[in-house]
Amino acid sequence: MNLDHLYQEVILDHYKHPENKQLSIDKDVQVHHVNPSCGDEITLNLSLNNGVIANVSWDGEGCSISMASASVMSGLLQGKSPEEATQILESFMELMQSKGTSKGDEALLEDAVAFAGVSKYPARIKCALLGWMAYKDAFLQIQGKSK
Repeated sequence: MNLDHLYQEVILDHYKHPENKQLSIDKDVQVHHVNPSCGDEITLNLSLNNGVIANVSWDGEGCSISMASASVMSGLLQGKSPEEATQILESFMELMQSKGTSKGDEALLEDAVAFAGVSKYPARIKCALLGWMAYKDAFLQIQGKSK
């Protein structure tokens, strides 16, 4: 089985069986993001507890890439410190900006490396980043509240 096929299977599995796709009532902040180029949208709830990301829940509608990416992101960031989450986010952003030249750090990104092939298609990058940008926005709002 070739690696691209395996990655397609990972994306399809997260699309069909998404993690954390039910908005939690426990939240510190809620954000709503829309990809204007295709209409995909996501609402994301985020909560921190004792300096750790306690909950990332979401709901949305869109293509398999945006929904699967939100699923992967939500599972990957829960339980992480904000610093760890920032490192993961930055690594995913680098992967998406690589234009297909990077395979990503599997130890850090886990299932998110499945989106490496998406970086070859500029029109699809925004789909893959939708949930991640919603997380970034939500985290910045929480930081603003704590100051």
